[in-house]
Amino acid sequence: MITSEQKAAVIKGVQANSKDTGGSSVQVAILSERIKQLTEHLKNNQHDFMARRGLLQLVGKRRRLLRYIADRNSQQYLELIQKLGIRH
Repeated sequence: MITSEQKAAVIKGVQANSKDTGGSSVQVAILSERIKQLTEHLKNNQHDFMARRGLLQLVGKRRRLLRYIADRNSQQYLELIQKLGIRH
């Protein structure tokens, strides 16, 4: 589970302005952090199938949000995946 301090740090890294806490880019960044944590959990607990299902759901949600950002603003999309280290 992502702590509020980690979430605040992630938000601060990608927000467009000081009041942007729920924009598409911020949501993608938070999902990426949760995906990293779940991936680490699954390395130690290979048989946790509910966590695996949750991971796949998060990846799908992030993919949909990234597609939305790419359709709206391709430059912002490229900057975001570069910043977060996500493959295209």
